[in-house]
Amino acid sequence: MSRETIVPMYRSIFVLVIITVISLVIHIQVIILAQDTTIVQTAQAQKIINGTDTSASPSSSYTSSSSLINSIAAKKVKVGDIDVAYKIFGKGKPLLLIAGSGASMDMWDPTVLKQLSANHTVIIFDNRGKGQTSVGTIKNMTMSQFANDTAGLIDALAIQKPVDVLGVSFGGFIAQELALLHPGQVDRLIIYASDCDGKIAVPARPAPFAATPIEQAKIVADMIFPQQWKKEHPNYLSHMPIVPIPSLRAIQLEGQAISSWRGTCDKLSIISKPTLVIVGTDDIIVPPAYSLPLAEKIPGAWLVQIKGGGHGVMYQYPEKFSRIVLTFLES
Repeated sequence: MSRETIVPMYRSIFVLVIITVISLVIHIQVIILAQDTTIVQTAQAQKIINGTDTSASPSSSYTSSSSLINSIAAKKVKVGDIDVAYKIFGKGKPLLLIAGSGASMDMWDPTVLKQLSANHTVIIFDNRGKGQTSVGTIKNMTMSQFANDTAGLIDALAIQKPVDVLGVSFGGFIAQELALLHPGQVDRLIIYASDCDGKIAVPARPAPFAATPIEQAKIVADMIFPQQWKKEHPNYLSHMPIVPIPSLRAIQLEGQAISSWRGTCDKLSIISKPTLVIVGTDDIIVPPAYSLPLAEKIPGAWLVQIKGGGHGVMYQYPEKFSRIVLTFLES
């Protein structure tokens, strides 16, 4: 495909629905942009990404890590008009993960969760209408409300604030709004496979949708994994979790939020939090150019472009992904 096409908004919602995801790490080309750029930042980022990938199959710890996370029972807490399902595990400073469009908290790679939770208290949760979280009474959903839900969860859990926040794709939109509307609750911010105005690029073809989780996984894999990587990893489906298909109401809520969202591009300079922006060079859903405004306008932001990375690099290289995230958080 020589040219990427911006799909109409109503189609992009359905595309987002099947994307559980994000991008990070392996053979990474680092670009540090913004007003407060320093050589120290560049050196820190480059140091942790040097090396080559030797994995030809999922990590041997994938199954055990998955079992470990699955063994943790989900809890619920009242947040405004909804009951939010969440899991909390690990030790150290809180790290809140915001899932992508249509995805429940089951979307996160278990190896990544295990490694992040070694030095952080990790919180994963289901956004409004997803997984085990209720839909609530709001009729016209907005991106700000998704951010308010997230802020309410942080308050309800009575955890140490501010917290580090990582948002993927649609979750990256929520993370930006959270940092703008509730700056006192956010410390470090990671936005990956996302942009500041909700644009999503996909190949010029009908938006796919499937009836079963495994069929959905096959469609998603075709979009989030680069073709060359798939050829090198014929068992690519075993690199990603099989997650439930979202309900129609969940799709409607996201559709309302994205269609009414004006984006954050003109407000990014207000964000004063240390920020890491990440995108894969071969991401066909959020191409690298879409993430540039985030890195250019957020003061001191780091931009990491992942050479050969697709929208699902977290699943491709979970150990290196974890190292990148942890090094940024601890720098």
